[in-house]
Amino acid sequence: MQTIDTSPIDGRGLAALEARLHEDLEFLCYPGKDWVPARAGITDVVIIGGGMCGMVAWLALRTGGMHDVRVLDRSPEGLEGPWLTYARMETLRSPKVLTGPAYGHGALTFQAWFRAQFGTEAWDKLDKIPRPQWMQYLKWYRQALDIPIENRVSVDRVEPEGDLLRLHLSGAEEDSILCRKLIFATGRDGTGGPNIPGFVKDLPRGELWAHSADDIDFERLRGKRVAVIGVGASAVDNAAEALEHGAAEVRHLVRRKQMPTINKMMGIGSFGFTAGYADLPDEWRWRFMQYSFATQTPPPHGSTRRVSRHANAHFHFGKATTRIEKRGAGVEIFFADDTSYETDFVILGTGFVIDPMARTEFGAVAGQIQLWKDVYTPPEDEQSRDLAQFPYLNPDFTFREKVPGQVPWLSSVYCFNYGASASLGKVSGDIPGISEGAAWLARSVAARLYAEDVDLHWQAMQDYATPELQGHEWTPSELKAKEGQTV
Repeated sequence: MQTIDTSPIDGRGLAALEARLHEDLEFLCYPGKDWVPARAGITDVVIIGGGMCGMVAWLALRTGGMHDVRVLDRSPEGLEGPWLTYARMETLRSPKVLTGPAYGHGALTFQAWFRAQFGTEAWDKLDKIPRPQWMQYLKWYRQALDIPIENRVSVDRVEPEGDLLRLHLSGAEEDSILCRKLIFATGRDGTGGPNIPGFVKDLPRGELWAHSADDIDFERLRGKRVAVIGVGASAVDNAAEALEHGAAEVRHLVRRKQMPTINKMMGIGSFGFTAGYADLPDEWRWRFMQYSFATQTPPPHGSTRRVSRHANAHFHFGKATTRIEKRGAGVEIFFADDTSYETDFVILGTGFVIDPMARTEFGAVAGQIQLWKDVYTPPEDEQSRDLAQFPYLNPDFTFREKVPGQVPWLSSVYCFNYGASASLGKVSGDIPGISEGAAWLARSVAARLYAEDVDLHWQAMQDYATPELQGHEWTPSELKAKEGQTV
């Protein structure tokens, strides 16, 4: 585990960085010219989610001159996203040098923020970004850009009202608002929710089991036997938390025959993949994503070592759970190989599922969102039930209807979260491509807003009457004919 002294060496460093950032933004004529005609009582764009995705989306829109944007987040200020809630890794997986949500501004990168406070020597010694420190950076990002996030406000339901969307809210001064465009910048579970296998449905949640995304009281697991189902990043991070809180033992129960070790998507990451993936035919997009799912992203090196350094940590492979039954104060887990194991508590490291029906914001209309399974039938050896559930999006991040004409307002709702990855690639959730995705999103929203107001823009062009020339800038001359010529 890295031990870097992160005591600021100069309290003036961050202030100087902010001054540099604001000067750079001024040089780039930020914010962009406000060109969207105002509509009384109507917000142009609402972003659900004030975490990394929501903030860089706001920056991209404002850079493009779309100023009437509200950002809503159901969490208290400083707890947006997973970083201080259910994310339990010590450090980020991503390399520290990635620019992330900086949107092309060097002064807005994590590296600039870190070096301004702690110096170049500390930066050179830093291996991976500590998770809590990433959240400190995002909080500074919000403050430096003065992003007007409205915290503790949730969108409960979305419904059409003419060519607009009415959002029903909780926690806001108003019960509902009208908007033209809606962006779901809702992170990993933004188009679904935690994956809860059926074998725990009859067991009391919190008492005998929890999902890795739950608010788990790890202190209550001191001296207890803990089973962790799965071996992905969240599984090992939760296992480590249980061990560090004094669990008697932690056993990873893994369906796979062996530990995944290679992150296939990392091997092909490039600007070409970011720019080109969405234009590939369905069979190629499916093939890339299905292969990534099938090979599985391994848990991070540091997170795995964090578990393995405990003598009471165990990894059991080839253990596909079939059912779990209550046994006294604990449970017995049964496996497909006809063996079983008794434990006191189960943590599901089973990740998230894409399931629009799980999003209460859409109501019954969620069932009318077009999915990949509605559009593409893969070869037998490339089947994936999970991938089939992803929404099949338009190239501009908007949802599509299963039956054209039944829910046309879905074309005003943008999926800027993990749910977009099957259709558009890794540009709306992961750190590496998030700025490219935000630029793409902003151009898409701008194009739609402009087209919808084209009559107003045409009229404005005709009405524009500010002369560049006043009449005194030139003197007309008489052209006289030469002999033998007529003028």
